[in-house]
Amino acid sequence: MKIVYIVTRSDSIGGAHVHVRDLAVALRAAGHETIVASGQMGPFDEMLAEQGIPHYPLRHLVRAPLPWKDAAALFEIRALLRKLRPDLVSTHSAKAGWLGRAAAPSLRIPVLSTAHGWSFTTGVPAVAARLYRWGESLTAPFANRIITVSEYDRALAIRYRVAPPEKLVTVHNGMPDIAPWLRADPSAAPVRFVMVARFEPQKDHVTLLHALAGLRADPWELTLIGDGPLRPRAEALAQRLGIADRVRFLGARRDVAKQMAGHQVFLLITNWEGFPRSILEAMRAGLPVVASAVGGVCESLVDGETGFAVARGDVATLRARLALLLHDPSLRARMGAAGRERYEGCFTLGHMLKQTLAIYAELTGRPVETIAPAELPVPRATGGAPRPAALGGPIQVPSP
Repeated sequence: MKIVYIVTRSDSIGGAHVHVRDLAVALRAAGHETIVASGQMGPFDEMLAEQGIPHYPLRHLVRAPLPWKDAAALFEIRALLRKLRPDLVSTHSAKAGWLGRAAAPSLRIPVLSTAHGWSFTTGVPAVAARLYRWGESLTAPFANRIITVSEYDRALAIRYRVAPPEKLVTVHNGMPDIAPWLRADPSAAPVRFVMVARFEPQKDHVTLLHALAGLRADPWELTLIGDGPLRPRAEALAQRLGIADRVRFLGARRDVAKQMAGHQVFLLITNWEGFPRSILEAMRAGLPVVASAVGGVCESLVDGETGFAVARGDVATLRARLALLLHDPSLRARMGAAGRERYEGCFTLGHMLKQTLAIYAELTGRPVETIAPAELPVPRATGGAPRPAALGGPIQVPSP
């Protein structure tokens, strides 16, 4: 089977990008042909090249709503699909979903969209939420099926009548396992907290820093992995709160699993989410998790068992939960072990792949073979491989 994955952007790497990479690598190992197309160039296409996944750049596909660019991107995507003639198109992220749904049906190619958290979820600014809701509702009829990565998102789509219930199916994210030496030791001291998140309005580094500022009497360190336009503001806030000497800003990293192994507690303090893969990464490493109770977070994190869920923006409760973990190494170890057990039982790549391939088979009318979970490939560590040129160069697009 030949599958083309379409993602909006390549200039940054988020959960949707890792999701696509893992699917593409696993299916290719089972003998299928997997191809990725995305807008712009950057770390994502480099990641794909390092894994040997063919990548086509879409020069007109951009994240911002620009009607003239979007029209050109639609023609560009259609030209690529006509050239490649895949058995299935799988779109990821909002803009890629809209345009991929519009392009594929005219070529009689089934199209599957995956919503990695709706852009109209609770916490998104009202004007932007209405725009994204309109875009999803307008293009949803062209999708053969829509995967939501959480039950929360499926219910949200039904509530706003984005798509009929029978078209929506939930498949929770899953991740390949790590080597045993990448497991963390939550009971170690002093406690090192870690959060992996871009510095953008979606994430709430401000609430986290204020919570930790009230725990200055305790020994702790905080590592913030990620980059983005709001990083300077967070650095300035850490200075004003008097905790800058205990906060490390590492920027974007390609060795997140290794970084997590050296910490004791994982944090995801945020304003809105779909079903965060970073929480699965933390549970996979055996770390207790403290996260904002938004979106589908509580479908992975079990409050009081694998960590703590805290209301969005609640500084006092967040501080209290962090203090509990700071002072009790046995609690950290117990929650970390429970998180690892939950990952193994529900959120491995094998779990996600089985459900996803059943949908592929339904849409194409063909059985989709895979390999046993124990034989699933672990994506190679990135950063050392040379970057070949993108396949084929830009697609020639007729004037819209």
